[in-house]
Amino acid sequence: MAVPSMHMNSHWDRFQQFLLRHAATGFSLDISRMRFGPEFLSSMEPAAQRAFSDMKALESGAVVNPDEKRMVGHYWLRSPQLAPTAQLRSEIEGTFADIVQFAAKVHSEGAFSDVLLIGIGGSALGPQFVSDALGTGADAMSLHFFDNTDPEGIDRVLDGLQDRLGRTLTVVISKSGGTKETRNGMLEAKARYEKLGLNFAQHAVAVTGPGSELDRYADSNGWLKRFPMWDWVGGRTSVMSAVGLVPLQLQGLDMKAFLEGAAAMDEWTRVEDTRSNPAMLLAMMWFFAGNGRGAKDMVVLPYKDRLVLFSKYLQQLVMESLGKELDLDGKTVNQGIAVYGNKGSTDQHAYVQQLRDGVANFFVTFIEVRKGRSQASMEVDPGVTTADYLQGFLRGTRTALFDGGRDSVTVSMPHVDARTVGSLIALYERAVGFYASLVNINAYHQPGVEAGKKAAGAVIDLLLKVRRELEQHREPADAGQIAARVQADPEAVYHVLTHMASNDPAVRVECAQSAAGDLFRLV
Repeated sequence: MAVPSMHMNSHWDRFQQFLLRHAATGFSLDISRMRFGPEFLSSMEPAAQRAFSDMKALESGAVVNPDEKRMVGHYWLRSPQLAPTAQLRSEIEGTFADIVQFAAKVHSEGAFSDVLLIGIGGSALGPQFVSDALGTGADAMSLHFFDNTDPEGIDRVLDGLQDRLGRTLTVVISKSGGTKETRNGMLEAKARYEKLGLNFAQHAVAVTGPGSELDRYADSNGWLKRFPMWDWVGGRTSVMSAVGLVPLQLQGLDMKAFLEGAAAMDEWTRVEDTRSNPAMLLAMMWFFAGNGRGAKDMVVLPYKDRLVLFSKYLQQLVMESLGKELDLDGKTVNQGIAVYGNKGSTDQHAYVQQLRDGVANFFVTFIEVRKGRSQASMEVDPGVTTADYLQGFLRGTRTALFDGGRDSVTVSMPHVDARTVGSLIALYERAVGFYASLVNINAYHQPGVEAGKKAAGAVIDLLLKVRRELEQHREPADAGQIAARVQADPEAVYHVLTHMASNDPAVRVECAQSAAGDLFRLV
C-alpha cells in the first residue's frame, strides 16, 4: 500500500485546521487553499473585533449610512423580532402576511398565468437569481423580466408572452419611483397592453417607497396593489423584502423556507469568534488575497447550473458595496473587488486556461453543491455518474490551480432549495459588511451610481437641445458647428447626432472621411 507523502499530509493537516462546518445549515467553508501564514488571522483580530462591533450596531438600528442618514436593516427582514422598534417589526410582519395573502388570492382566482417584473439593479438581480435557482416546470406562474431600457430587449420579452399578455400580472419595482429605466419599461408595457385593448391598471402592482412618484401614480390610476419598499433596505440587499417576495411568492416558491435559511445563516455569522464565523473568514480571505486593496479579482465558480446567475448577483452586491473612492475618514482609497464568473465545469472550457497558466491577478471561490440530483443517476461510465464527473472537475480544477500557485476558497452546500439559497445570500451579505469594516469604508451607499444617473440626464438634455437646433436650422451642419450653437462639447454632440441618425428617419447623415466632416440635417 502506498504511503502518503509529506506534501499530501501537509494538505490534509491544513484542511482539517481550516475547514469550518455547520450542522444547522449544512454549509461548510474551506480556506485551506489560501496561502496565508500562521500569523495572519491573529494579526487581523483587532480589525475583526471592530467589524463585529460595527455589525452589532447596524443590527441594533444605528444610522450607519451617514450620507443618507438611514439605518440598514435587511437582517430584520428574516428576523423581524430583531427590529429596533415594535412599529418596524409590525410593518415587516404585516407586509409579509399581505404578500402571502395577495399571492394566494391571485393563484386561487386563476386569472393570471405569468408575471412580468419591471426593475433594474437590485430590483431585478436578486429576484432573477432566486427565480432561476429555484424555478421548475411546476411553478404556479412563470416569471419574466424587463431589467434594462433596451427597446429590443423589451420587445423580445413582450413578443415571447404573445397572447398571454392578457393573463400577465406586471410588478413594477422602484424605491424612488423615478428610476428612468423602470419608468420606461412601465410605459412600454402599458402601451403594449393598451394596444391589445387591455386596461394596464388591472394588471399592475407597484413595489415602491411610500409616497414616491410611483406610489402616487399607482394609487391615482387604480392599480391592483401597492407594497412598500423601506428606505432602510438597500436595493442590493432587497431580495428578502417585497422586492423579491412579491414576484417569487407569485411564482410559487417557498419564501418561508427562503427567509428561514437566511435567518439560520445570520445566527451562525453573528458568532463573534473569528475562527467560527464563515462570513468573517470569507472577508479575511478577500483582505488577504487583495492585500486589503482589492488587488486581485474574485472569480466565482458555482458547480451547479441552478447557481449560474449567482456570480452576476454577487457583482452588484460586492462591487456596488465595496467600490468606493473615499473611506469613512474622507481619505481617497479607491477600494473595491472585481467579481466575475459563470459556472463549472463550463468555465474549464473557457477561461480556466488563463486562470491556470496566465496572469495571477485573481483568487477563486468554488461553490460546491454536494447533491447531484434528487433521484438516482444513471451511469455514464461503469460505476460513474454525471454528478461524479462534476465533482471530479471541481476538485481537479481546485488542485490544478493550487499547484499553479493560485489561491481559492470553497463554499459547500448540501443541495439547492429555498432554504440553502437563502443561506447562501445571507452568508455573502454578512461577508460584504464585515469586509467594508475591515477596510474602513461605507458599504451601504453608492455615490458613483448617482453620478452616472446625473450624467445620463445631461445627455438626454443635450439630445433635446440638438433636436431643437436641427429644427431651427435645416441646412446640413457638422458636429462642431452644431456644438458651437448649443454651447456643448463637440464629441458629446457628435454621439447624440449619430444616435439620432440611427433611430430617427427624419435625421440624415452624410458621412465624410472623418467624423469631423460628417454632415447632419433634419428632413
